[in-house]
Amino acid sequence: MPAAWLWIPITVWAAFAQTLRNAAQRHLTAELGTLGATLVRFLYGLPFALAWLWGVQAVTGLLLPAPAPAFWLWVLVAGVSQIVATALLLRVMAERNFALGVAYSKTEIIQVAVFALVFLGDRVNSITWLAIACGTLGVLLLSPADRTRPLRTMLTGWTSRTALLGLACGAGFALAAVGYRGAALALHAEFLMAGAATLVAAQLAQTLLLGGWLLARNADAVRRVLRAWRASLFAGFMGAAASAGWFTAMAIEPVAHVRTLGLVELLFSYVVSRRVFRERLSRVELAGIALLTLGLVFVTMER
Repeated sequence: MPAAWLWIPITVWAAFAQTLRNAAQRHLTAELGTLGATLVRFLYGLPFALAWLWGVQAVTGLLLPAPAPAFWLWVLVAGVSQIVATALLLRVMAERNFALGVAYSKTEIIQVAVFALVFLGDRVNSITWLAIACGTLGVLLLSPADRTRPLRTMLTGWTSRTALLGLACGAGFALAAVGYRGAALALHAEFLMAGAATLVAAQLAQTLLLGGWLLARNADAVRRVLRAWRASLFAGFMGAAASAGWFTAMAIEPVAHVRTLGLVELLFSYVVSRRVFRERLSRVELAGIALLTLGLVFVTMER
């Protein structure tokens, strides 16, 4: 498969791994709290990120790139944005069912296209904008507070607490995605090495930032995270696996394409919602998922 097309299977893998990570984190939230469960993905993901970087270097023989100051600036901005967005995502999922909580975070797709254009100069064509429009409409159908009157609440429901949390979550993930692509591009390295090096830097920065903040404000939360290492390892592994996929894909392809195709996560989350959490979605919500699916079909047709 040509390198230009590798972002498609890599993105699908990242979305699948992220679904499993979200499910694992949801179980941990009750025990560790929102920020404790957020720390899990970074702290326990770091060893796996280091192993991936070592593996890429061993297999490819590439040297570690020398990061410029711009790289660290992008990593810091993206890392903080992702910490905030992840905490908001867990809060959203605690307020509504699993599949809808994930869907709220997908308000990022239209925001990420704007952020990428402003900060990176990444432009998208008409097919990609159509994909983004389908995805955004799908999110609107999934988000109304009153399910019995979805068309009316599409226009009025965005002021609800859950909707505002979802919008803020999407903005955080959008800014994080743009930041990670910016960091990978700043390395001027081959895409596998760029993705792996960015992943390690991001996981290390996030572990230090969030872990340090929790140690200063709530040291008992960190102790609970350390005691729950057995249950946390899976979430950490899947978090690192998902991030490795996202970072690698974004080192190849504009971030708007990657995050739009990443909507396939909603199909995975629907399966988890039905099979694991025994939750059911309404016809309107299913229509929203169908529109999101149409959007990811369009984005893969872009080339």
